[in-house]
Parts: sequence; structure tokens; C-alpha cells
Amino acid sequence: MFGRKRSSAQEELERGRWKCGKCDVEHGWPFDLAVDAPDPWPHAREHEPNSALRLDGDFLSDDFCVLEGKYFLVRAVLTIPVIGVSGDFGFGCWGTLSRENFEKYAAGFDTGNYADMGPWTGWLCNQLEGFTPGPDPIAVWVQPRHDRMRPMLWVRDDDHPLAMAQENGISPERMLELFRAYGHGPA
Repeated sequence: MFGRKRSSAQEELERGRWKCGKCDVEHGWPFDLAVDAPDPWPHAREHEPNSALRLDGDFLSDDFCVLEGKYFLVRAVLTIPVIGVSGDFGFGCWGTLSRENFEKYAAGFDTGNYADMGPWTGWLCNQLEGFTPGPDPIAVWVQPRHDRMRPMLWVRDDDHPLAMAQENGISPERMLELFRAYGHGPA
């Protein structure tokens, strides 16, 4: 009776399923968004097998990316809680690593056992609508995880809007705005 009234956006997410306005597929909550390649990737987004990983030139697979043999990136997950809704939103994106940490990650990828569990420093290399204004990458912590789970990313600057969203969550309305911005909101 005296509880906070739930928003229609919260109800829509909690119902758990909606027909996408873009791809005409039914999505469910929690529903994550993901990108196939880091924003600086200059080629078609065709993935090679992880087993073909090479550290020279350009390489892109489902989990690893090398640019010019100088920049090393891994596919990771940046999570954001949604206030009042169970389950976090995950943004599947790419973060850089030093060559040394990239090699540690690649060496432990199949077993999930890493010589060093980090966290390692890196840069977020994808834009997230409304959180990453401009082309500059955002400093992140890259935290490897066991069992072939993709690493977690945490924004290092506590005052950055994306770090605040990771810490405090976003409203269900903001979550639906994100889905709509990427063409996957309710029809």
C-alpha cells in the first residue's frame, strides 16, 4: 500500500519478454547487447577461429583481437545493474590489454587458469550509447574469470557516468532507451 509505484518500464522488463521492433525476434530479460569487434577494427567483421590466434598484423576472432601487431584486445563484459529489476544488463564489448597480459589471458583461455588473475589495466574500445561521448577510450580494469567466462570490465574513473552506472545502476526507463537506441527495444 505504501510501497513505491513500479514504472511501466520496470514492469515491461520484469515481464521478461518482448517482441523486438527491429529484428522481429522475441527478447527476454536479462537481455545483453554485444558488438562483434572493437570500434577501431578497420576490416570486415569476419571472425577467424580462436585457435588461429597470431600476434602480428591484424586478427579478429570471437574472443581475441590484434591490431597492427601492436594493440591487443579481448572480448569482455561490462555489467550495469537496473534499479528494481533482478539481473544485470551486460554490454559485450572489447577492452585492451598489454601484450604481456594478453599473452597470459590467451594462455589460460582454454583452462580458465591464469598465471595472474589481475585485475589488469586496459581501455574500453567500444562506444555505449549515452555513456561514452566522443571517440576517446575509457580506462578500465579487466578482470579475468574462471571457466572460460569472458573477463569483466570496470571503469576506473569513479566520477565517469559509466562508472556511476556500474556502481548505482540505471533506471528501467534508461535501460529501455538503450535497447531502443540499439534497435532492440519493445515494438
